Amino acid sequence: MTQQIAYINGHFCPIDEACISTQDRGFLFGDGVYEVIPVYQRKIFEFDAHLQRFKNSLAATQIPNPMADSAWRILCESLIEKHPWEDQFLYLQVTRGIQLHREHLPEENLTPTVYAYTNPLKPIPEQVLQNGIKVITLEDIRWLRCDIKAITLLPNVMMKLAAKQAGADDAILIARDGTVSEGTASNVFMVKNGELFTPPTGNKLLPGITRQVIEAIAKAHHFPLHETELLPSDLAHADEIWLTSSTKEALPVTQLNGQPVGTGKPGEVWKTFKQHYQNFKNQFLEAHR
Repeated sequence: MTQQIAYINGHFCPIDEACISTQDRGFLFGDGVYEVIPVYQRKIFEFDAHLQRFKNSLAATQIPNPMADSAWRILCESLIEKHPWEDQFLYLQVTRGIQLHREHLPEENLTPTVYAYTNPLKPIPEQVLQNGIKVITLEDIRWLRCDIKAITLLPNVMMKLAAKQAGADDAILIARDGTVSEGTASNVFMVKNGELFTPPTGNKLLPGITRQVIEAIAKAHHFPLHETELLPSDLAHADEIWLTSSTKEALPVTQLNGQPVGTGKPGEVWKTFKQHYQNFKNQFLEAHR
């Protein structure tokens, strides 16, 4: 077993020894933000895009950014070096800090708490790649700023549990206005008549980095892609549905609410984009050797 090393407020230590104060606002209020970054062959994938999203979340919540960009990169590279895994995913978290008197309004000049660690990034099981996943639609019970990558994920946990209890692998969420927002931890793509569709960015969903990569791939290969509002009825008649995230890349959804999506097997467009995505990663690795 590899001893995992974490970073907490300027120090590296075994992950089971990393501690925070019980008065940390992240612990008491969920007052913090986070980021997850994939690492392939010990190289950080799309670091600048992930860091910018992290900084956007900090700015939106008015939590001071405790590090310069270069310091964040050094921290990430240090964590990678301390572990043997070729493929990893980095977890970065910043909370507003410790406030001894519990009060919703934060005190001024708090020192942010910085926590980070890494885990092995495991490949998607072959069974999933061959057969896809089962998904249900659920009412999106989250707040109105889902563009912020906040640590307050209880609604996501509840909806993931609801999906499991319904015999599904995940859920696609339907916002208050009746449109599709995203998955419990992923963005949504739909294929219809040979074209790709995804909901537009905004407060209803997190702008995924994998989503950005897929959009770039579509543009490079002149594949029609539309950012447009989607309805549950659109999903019900889709030829293909994908869920995308940094740790899962693009997963094919082959069953929605108990009904087959398209042929009930991973679609040809998904297979094509899966190969394009691997090529994109390989080009990235070649450029960083």
